[in-house]
Amino acid sequence: MSLSFTNSITVQGRARALVPLCVGAGAYLFFLTIGDTLLQDSDSFWQIKIGQWILDHHALPYIDIYSFTRTGEPWISTSWLSQILYAVSYAHFDWAGPVILTALAIAASAAIFVHLLDAHLEIPRSVLFAMLAVLLSLHHILARPHILALPVMIAWVGVLMDAADRKVTPSWVWLPLMSLWANLHGGFVLGLALIGPMALEAIWTLDSGKQVRLLSRWFVFGVAAMASACVTPYGWRTLLGATNILNLGELLSVISEWMPANFASLSAFEGAILGLIAIGLFRGLTLSPPRILLILLFTWMGLTHVRSIEAFAFLVPLVLAKPLGEKSPLPQTGAQATEGWPARYVTMTGALMIAAAAWTSTSIYMSHHRFTFTMDQTPVAAVDLLQQRKAQRIFNAYQFGGYLISRDIPVFVDGRAELYGEKFVMDFFKAIEVKKLDNLTRLLEEYKIDATLLVADSPAAQVLDHIKGWKRLYGDDIAVIHVRDGEAGAETPAKP
Repeated sequence: MSLSFTNSITVQGRARALVPLCVGAGAYLFFLTIGDTLLQDSDSFWQIKIGQWILDHHALPYIDIYSFTRTGEPWISTSWLSQILYAVSYAHFDWAGPVILTALAIAASAAIFVHLLDAHLEIPRSVLFAMLAVLLSLHHILARPHILALPVMIAWVGVLMDAADRKVTPSWVWLPLMSLWANLHGGFVLGLALIGPMALEAIWTLDSGKQVRLLSRWFVFGVAAMASACVTPYGWRTLLGATNILNLGELLSVISEWMPANFASLSAFEGAILGLIAIGLFRGLTLSPPRILLILLFTWMGLTHVRSIEAFAFLVPLVLAKPLGEKSPLPQTGAQATEGWPARYVTMTGALMIAAAAWTSTSIYMSHHRFTFTMDQTPVAAVDLLQQRKAQRIFNAYQFGGYLISRDIPVFVDGRAELYGEKFVMDFFKAIEVKKLDNLTRLLEEYKIDATLLVADSPAAQVLDHIKGWKRLYGDDIAVIHVRDGEAGAETPAKP
């Protein structure tokens, strides 16, 4: 091998090592420039509010203190660490803080994802998969805890998949990842559930004697992972809190992010499924039953709940990476193994330069851009009026709950569906849609409502204009307020 060829391989190895960081930096800058799109879910308000409460009281919530319909009911926050991180970033940088934190999490996710794929696939294909994964996840990339947990999910599944590919048990060194995930977001139960299929993949081609020994070690690892998931301030209750959301039955079909995928028109997810089928047919892939099970599981999750599409987008390529790589194996140069410290310093310097460029770009962009929350979930004028009137029991639209909590106003309902339960929230949605007029009037009387704060074009808001005993007090393009007719007092003219 000539000296020039050896040098070329070494340079390529250094460049390859920087690719994940370059992809992460690109993702970070992209989401920084469209940062306002990350601020479109009012759940961000109550997540930050809870984080502030935890910091102020040096304790974690065990009961509800934000609603008047469930005050004092048992409730734990399975995303407490994410909430603290968002609260701290918001306190220091206003909405720029959560935007930067979210963009960093997406950047870390993309970088880890490309790094894991890089072991089996060519650089262009790894980067393409990362771009497609981010594109598929765009609808659910928001300043909320699940995004902070996304890089941990990808790393955890990468660790499991790598061990399964090598027919060994995952190293216990990685168990803190599960603890971190369990403190960031309740989705860690997926990581526990995947241990079984990954163990099957690990033992699939082994003889029976080795299968039993390896499976027993995976079982012990699974028990250790479950114990690690309980290393939170809530202990074993973290497991129960994380699974409560799955027991909401019919309610999951009416909350937008828990709805099943809709293929009435062509979507990116539909294209991805068709592309997955096309890749399998074109490449002639032959997968083991456990890998097929994993792909079917991730596809079913995405079909059942649109919020699970990002799991499909990032995890299916990790399952397919090794089979795809075997069809077009990477050249084995061994360059990285023989690199000395000078070459590593060059790589580290490049990484620092990329990070410095990203931070400089952040500073410049923040100096002339102010991030703002979407207007249709922040009824500022309407809430100002309600506070002036000292309204105590407000029947609020679902999407206004987070904003009301941020204004220290007790809510009728908010995004914590697991707290309110299936029956309560389903009754609420039926009342809002006025499926039966009795549902609306019954809730107004049962909970002694003295004012309503509803979306301007909601059926309930239109019906309240004609219900005896209620009168429209205020209206704009975002929200409408109704009060009991005898309490209207000095009327504020409704805006057109």
